[in-house]
Amino acid sequence: MKKIKRKKKKVMVDLSATILHHGHIRLLKKASKLGNVYVALTTDKEVKSYKNYYPEIKYKFRKEIVESIKYVKKVIASKAVISEKFLKKNKVDIFVRGGDYRKEKFKTKTIIYSRTRNISSSLIRKSSTKIHVKR
Repeated sequence: MKKIKRKKKKVMVDLSATILHHGHIRLLKKASKLGNVYVALTTDKEVKSYKNYYPEIKYKFRKEIVESIKYVKKVIASKAVISEKFLKKNKVDIFVRGGDYRKEKFKTKTIIYSRTRNISSSLIRKSSTKIHVKR
């Protein structure tokens, strides 16, 4: 009997990954269990306009880093705020996000995983600033 090969689901995870950390990796690993992972990576211009700072690492290098992660199939440039139109355009089956995005609702199936405790790019940024100030 011939096995039917099923097409893997297209799973999208949105990240800025301005400072990549283990919370990002854990989220991507969980998402990879659902299908092929595509990362919607926030552009530098969008990070500046939405978060009001320039990323520590430029988009092209963040893209290179994220593409090298074994759980990621492809990286797609994105705005800071993901829209249903963006998800449809990219034919996303499942949208995966961290727990800090519970308020937004989408027609596309959305799975929200809890954040990794005690880690975020913002926390790393703040503690790094404190280290440099003390020296």
